[in-house]
Amino acid sequence: MARNKTLAYKLRLNKAGRQKRSVPAWIIAKTRGSVRFSPKSRRNWRRSTIKA
Repeated sequence: MARNKTLAYKLRLNKAGRQKRSVPAWIIAKTRGSVRFSPKSRRNWRRSTIKA
């Protein structure tokens, strides 16, 4: 990966970072544990890539 990144790529990385947040505790409690994570929060930096 290049050291210098374009603004568009930085914005995409930032969005992916925000999506990686875990589901709030009150949602887990409200759904009685059936919703424990968001599908987008399962992304791993090694397994999947973000479009440049």
